[in-house]
Amino acid sequence: MGKRRRAATPVGEELISPVNSLDDGCLMHIFSFLSPIPDRYNTALVCHRWRFLACHPRLWLRVERPIRDVMEPGVYPNLEAAVSAARPGDTILIAAGGTHVASNIQIKKPICIIGGGELPDDTVLTCSRGSDNALEFLSTCKIANLTIRAELGCCLLHRSGKLTIQECLLQCEQNPLDYLSFPIISTAIEYNSFPSLKEQGHGVTVVRTRIEGGAKAVRTNGTLTLQHVRAIYSRSSVFFWFEVGEK
Repeated sequence: MGKRRRAATPVGEELISPVNSLDDGCLMHIFSFLSPIPDRYNTALVCHRWRFLACHPRLWLRVERPIRDVMEPGVYPNLEAAVSAARPGDTILIAAGGTHVASNIQIKKPICIIGGGELPDDTVLTCSRGSDNALEFLSTCKIANLTIRAELGCCLLHRSGKLTIQECLLQCEQNPLDYLSFPIISTAIEYNSFPSLKEQGHGVTVVRTRIEGGAKAVRTNGTLTLQHVRAIYSRSSVFFWFEVGEK
């Protein structure tokens, strides 16, 4: 991702160098969050395309803790810096391991944020006490495979656009003021002064996401309401599917 790879080769030929040691299984796991893969596609063709995309220096931004002083293009020390550098349509991959700080990060452009681990627990964003939220969305975005923890406040604040939350873990810390904590808050309203956003609509879609703590799983203001709620109970947790939108 930092160095330019050679041009794509026809299906069946092998790329000379690996993509940052990512094998086909890892690439397929990451890209499964971006879009479903139709069964009619040949597996070799799909893996080849994933490799080509992963090699492209402008399609991926990575958040990693710097091991040395050398700066690598496309790699940022924290999520806020990556969001600031991202262009509409970019994907930010957050390295697994450890805890990343996310406090009042405002996102005004359509991007995708993905955790780089096998499970959501492998990539943790923490919103410290004193912050209103971890991430604030004012555009259509998607987050996947992340754990987001808020000590007091909310994990995700949705103001406009369509937000998709897929296979995440949202946690609000248990404390005497937990009635002020909400994993998801949506303040989107039907009317918006920007015609493009009004035509686009607003809403939140939650897919296979664990929600723990807080007074309620989601709080809505304005004209949006909770719809199509489904939950599956397992031995250790509950997985939720629901939508927040216009009736």
